[in-house]
Amino acid sequence: MNERPREAALEPADRAIINALQGGFPVCDRPYLEVAQRLGMSEEELLSRLQRLLDERVLTRFGPMFQVERMGGAFVLAALKVPEADYERVAEIVNGFAEVAHNYRREHALNMWFVLATESPAGIANATAAIEAATGLTVFAFPKEREYFVEMKLHAD
Repeated sequence: MNERPREAALEPADRAIINALQGGFPVCDRPYLEVAQRLGMSEEELLSRLQRLLDERVLTRFGPMFQVERMGGAFVLAALKVPEADYERVAEIVNGFAEVAHNYRREHALNMWFVLATESPAGIANATAAIEAATGLTVFAFPKEREYFVEMKLHAD
């Protein structure tokens, strides 16, 4: 997850897919068919193009965003101070945890940042302890103090 996506030459249909799937995803029996019809393509083409965008890491994730706390769960922003020589090994370990939702490299003393999401508040402490045991590094957890809603849509123009 820590490698940068390479520059990709996006076809107009790929750009249309990226733009169309950033909000208002239909809730119905065949949502991809509905989106495909809006875009003037078959459901199979939409799914194939979407998979290719994921495989080529033009998109790194495609899926819903949940308010995990409203469902009884918890999440926290966390960071590690990883020695550069050990970065790839640690990234592989951290990314192997199901509780890790995102993982980003940063130019900072705390150079690995990730989101932990768990089914219960107690799960955060358990996941943190497991990551510390697996990596031998201290996890710095930054719980949310306030929530802000910032809708950001990126357009592939």
